Amino acid sequence: MTSYLYQEVELSKRHEEILDQRTALLQQMENLIEGQQKEKKNRTAVSEAAHDRNTALLKDLEAVEERLHARACILPHPNVVSIETQYWASVEEQIPQWEQFLGKAQSPQGRNQRAGKRFQKCTPQDKQKTKSSDLPPSRSSSKSVSRSPTPRAKLRG
Repeated sequence: MTSYLYQEVELSKRHEEILDQRTALLQQMENLIEGQQKEKKNRTAVSEAAHDRNTALLKDLEAVEERLHARACILPHPNVVSIETQYWASVEEQIPQWEQFLGKAQSPQGRNQRAGKRFQKCTPQDKQKTKSSDLPPSRSSSKSVSRSPTPRAKLRG
């Protein structure tokens, strides 16, 4: 009988240990779940903050783009207009020599029309219709342009 009583006590102790382990594991699981939920909330908050920051940056970029585009439609500085006029005058002076050299008698079509278009206010339709033919030649397309000495060069030499 004492052996049964001894076994009963041992089983009771073992049962208490198992219940304690179960309680500890349940507590660990609850802590783990709470930690995961906090981490998820934190990631959500960080994600929302990043989204808000990206939205603000996108709006800023769009505003800058609009300002730059508006600036492109404004009349150029008088010095730029003067230089451009001098450039086209020199081009017109050189046309006969180039026609003789190339053997062609073609004149630049619509050059006078281009000058008028260049200094008009831009409209939204103009912004979309801009073609490379409406623009003067780029620097990269005229690799070897003979330049007359500038007044400064004359003073130096």
